[in-house]
Amino acid sequence: MFGFGKKTETATAKADEQRSLATPDGWLLELFGATPSAAGIVVSPESAFKVPAVAAGVRAISEAVSILPLHTYSRAADGSRERNADHIASRLLNGDANPWTRGPQLRELLTADAICYDAGGFAEIVRDGDKKPRELHRIHPSTVTIEIDTLTGEPRYRVNIGSGSRFIDFRDMLHLRAPSPLCMNNVSGKSPLLQAKDAIGLLITLQQHACLLFKNGGRPSGILSFPQKLGAEVAKRIKASWQAATGGSNSGGTAVLEEGGSFTPLSFNSVDSQFLEIWALAITEVARILRVPPVLLMDYSRQTWANAETGGQQFLTYSLSPWLSRWESEVTLKLIAPEDRDEIYVEHLTDALLKSDFASRATAYSAYRAAGVLTANEVRAGLNLAPLPDGNVLQNPYTTTDKTPKTEGKADE
Repeated sequence: MFGFGKKTETATAKADEQRSLATPDGWLLELFGATPSAAGIVVSPESAFKVPAVAAGVRAISEAVSILPLHTYSRAADGSRERNADHIASRLLNGDANPWTRGPQLRELLTADAICYDAGGFAEIVRDGDKKPRELHRIHPSTVTIEIDTLTGEPRYRVNIGSGSRFIDFRDMLHLRAPSPLCMNNVSGKSPLLQAKDAIGLLITLQQHACLLFKNGGRPSGILSFPQKLGAEVAKRIKASWQAATGGSNSGGTAVLEEGGSFTPLSFNSVDSQFLEIWALAITEVARILRVPPVLLMDYSRQTWANAETGGQQFLTYSLSPWLSRWESEVTLKLIAPEDRDEIYVEHLTDALLKSDFASRATAYSAYRAAGVLTANEVRAGLNLAPLPDGNVLQNPYTTTDKTPKTEGKADE
């Protein structure tokens, strides 16, 4: 009896465990970065990335951040500034972050992590014996837990490694958080991807529905009817024969019905006819939560010649600028010594976004030259051209005249 009772208790515990894993609690889903949507689909960064619109939106932001140089500048007493390429922040973020990762690639990965995970993107600052930064090592967000000191509000980071863990001081962790009004403690943010879990769950459902629909020949199901009642085995055999003759790769084939049967196809109803409209609405919702123009999700339905030019400026102002500001603040806080922050600062060079639009660049350079803001050599440097011997003079080439007197003939001799 004792052994039987122990076996029953073990079986009951195992059944409870299976039930809990089949319908996990919210804290367990949150631990693994997955939250259920209203469509009944569990949305995680991995499942969301299978939706092309989501992948395009995340790549649009993270890749744009990576192509923009993040320069370090030194501020002079007269208000002028000079690029400081030798500063460690400039070397780590534009050169080699570590022996296996370039700085731009690291910035792209951390930005994508901050979009996809509530915790944000993390890179450990590896310091030498003099406590100076030497390398940046990316840490996957799923392994990081943020702990807040209740007295001081100071965060520290627990990194889980296998069965153990280690702590990293906040001064040694580059932590990029998503711009979010739901950030209550200014430490952990809110993933834009998981905020849009219902729209993404709807897209996953629509994608699965479309795959199953076209797997069955791109047609809705129909009804096989017979004048007399069929036995269970006969009905099963006829159904299998029909599906084998007309389903999947055999769509459009000829089926033979027995027992006097007939097939009545079902037509699309009004809900099915709105399939593409619902899909387009869900894509717009993803673009809205990521704050990127729909055209960057390859949705050209609203693209016109009039709004094409302003779309790039809107992307820079409303989509990228909050991310760039977060990067600049975090780099200043963690990679620039407090005593140097009055003279040294970091700033993105956003001119890189205009490189593909040669006409706009030419117009801007011409205006700067005419206003006496840029010299010829500064313009040529922006075009990756060699400098000219006399190209360092600020003058308007459109109004400057040659004041060298012309040589007159020898008529007076």
